[in-house]
Amino acid sequence: MAESGSVTRGITNQKMISVDEALQIVLSVAQELPPVTVPLLQALGKVLAQDIRAPDPLPPFPASIKDGYAVVASDGPGEYPVITESRAGNDGVGVTVTPGTVAYVTTGGPIPDGADAVVQVEDTEQVKAPSVESKRVRILVQSSKGVDIRPLGCDIQKDAVVLKSGERIGASEVGLLATVGVTMVKVQPTPTIAVLSTGDELVEPTTESLSRGQIRDSNRAMLLAATTQQQCTVLDLGIVGDDKEELERVLDSAFSSGINILLTSGGVSMGDKDFVKPLLENKGTMHFNKVCMKPGKPLTFAEIYLNRAENAPVNKVLAFGLPGNPVSCLVCFHLFVVPTIRHLAGWANPHLLRVQARLQQPVKTDPGRPEFHRATIRWEVNDGSGNPGFVAESTGHQMSSRLLSMKSANALLELPATGRVITAGSSVSAIVISDLSGATLSKAALSPDSSSSTTQHKSALNKITGDGSQDAQFKVAVLTVSDTVASGVGPDRSGPRAVSVVNSSSEKLGAKVVATGVVSDDVRKIKEVLQRWSDIDKMDLILTLGGTGFTPRDVTPEATKELIEKETPGLLYVMMQESLKVTPFAMLSRSAAGIRGSTLIINMPGNPNAVAECVEALLPALKHALKQIKGDKREKHPRHVPHQQATPVDTWERSHKLASASDIEPTCSCSH
Repeated sequence: MAESGSVTRGITNQKMISVDEALQIVLSVAQELPPVTVPLLQALGKVLAQDIRAPDPLPPFPASIKDGYAVVASDGPGEYPVITESRAGNDGVGVTVTPGTVAYVTTGGPIPDGADAVVQVEDTEQVKAPSVESKRVRILVQSSKGVDIRPLGCDIQKDAVVLKSGERIGASEVGLLATVGVTMVKVQPTPTIAVLSTGDELVEPTTESLSRGQIRDSNRAMLLAATTQQQCTVLDLGIVGDDKEELERVLDSAFSSGINILLTSGGVSMGDKDFVKPLLENKGTMHFNKVCMKPGKPLTFAEIYLNRAENAPVNKVLAFGLPGNPVSCLVCFHLFVVPTIRHLAGWANPHLLRVQARLQQPVKTDPGRPEFHRATIRWEVNDGSGNPGFVAESTGHQMSSRLLSMKSANALLELPATGRVITAGSSVSAIVISDLSGATLSKAALSPDSSSSTTQHKSALNKITGDGSQDAQFKVAVLTVSDTVASGVGPDRSGPRAVSVVNSSSEKLGAKVVATGVVSDDVRKIKEVLQRWSDIDKMDLILTLGGTGFTPRDVTPEATKELIEKETPGLLYVMMQESLKVTPFAMLSRSAAGIRGSTLIINMPGNPNAVAECVEALLPALKHALKQIKGDKREKHPRHVPHQQATPVDTWERSHKLASASDIEPTCSCSH
């Protein structure tokens, strides 16, 4: 990047760069905006720029969980006078419940002094009293101290951090801020964005009758709406014709108005009237002007420095010269401008969400450039593979000038530049560009289903059929545990490697992988899959991959240990010995292994190479282990000598020889 105040020229014909490289450049020069303080409701959707602590506990007093009677628990069942009522507010203040008396309380009401439990109304009976003033009630159950009472500060303790800097503020966060009395909030602001259209052919959308060569300006209206959707402050610069002096005047005015981002559309191609690119190049640092993508190749990005005085803080504008074709313009906005807006606004992860989706129809790829194919994705109970998942339907003809291809599109399919046809049913990466809740669901997805409680769980699992697994003696399942893979941010490299190693050894092991799955680093989710595979699907062997290290999110061993009934430390020892040959970091593994019912569960590292090493190290004993779990003790080591035929050997002498002489062949160490 050029130094402050410098101007980089003469790179108009620089080489075309990849989408990933272009986005990396943009985010590397974009800087978070200084925090601002706004009223509570204006903080919605923004990123918090301060830690929020509770000034007082919640509840600020012991409070009743239910409508009922505050009692002295040791009194037990019986008939008691009602000495006061404590409703939400200040009722009952100054009154003490003593043994032999009770107080009526409502949900959320303060517990009177002296009471140590609440008996719900359903466990009481009203007793007719001679007067209204002398109310009595019959307590029907024995209570105990603390029942149905929220202690002081049980929800939020005084001085506890309720929200951390960097968290995005949603409706629940606004509620928390109100709870702790914060009405002015320090947040990261969203940027101010100026939008400009260029070209002699453009006229306002209000133009009723078009002259020859004229078109209504759709890009500006589209970009103004898109930036407003991102909660940005927007400045409309209107339309400027192909006039270099007028364009420069408008740009200078915009730069001096305090904007953070400039969006222009048109004027960035190679025509003699395309003035935007050379003007941006003259006013700042041009980082790139061609990106290897379809649509959107003539995308330009530059930094414009506004303060060139020595030792003064440099203010800059990030300028995007978007292509003039409407589809190219909007695709580039989603892929580059939206992450930039998020980065300036303090998002920890500014990138767009990616998911995997199966194509509903074949798609021809471009031979020269990666394509961002407009599509509608939706969730189906059956995505074509027999499992729940996203399916993708093309929006039709993909010309960059055809704005209809963006209509109803909620995703951009990332298609490689191979020139080949991707067949229907293939899984592709889909970048989500709008709210998925608007996508039409299939009738199957909307219909009530008695098994709906397991639908979400099944979505992480895949059955493998048609590979001869039905002929295998043992069924194997492979579970990848990774936040990155589960969220679609990164590919699963460990799972396929483990499947390959196990299946390539199927003849020796007598096992085949029949199911695979991916879950996030979450104890509950890991346990759900392991329980299902062991208790319902009756897998013989489950291999989990990842989540065995020291980071706070590494919880696979914790989930596994809660389920296994017998530990198998010998397997862990063998894996550790094998891994230590490669790296000393292997000693940091916290893997667990054990038996649940008739299923052997083994935690393995997440590294693909380590997975292969560990599986191969265990193979000599795995078949023997799986047979034993099924109750078959007849499986022998190839050099096993039956016990009744074995020559008696002194145990201590034999142990000494085994430890000191590596050429002595070990016999089977298991019991038969």
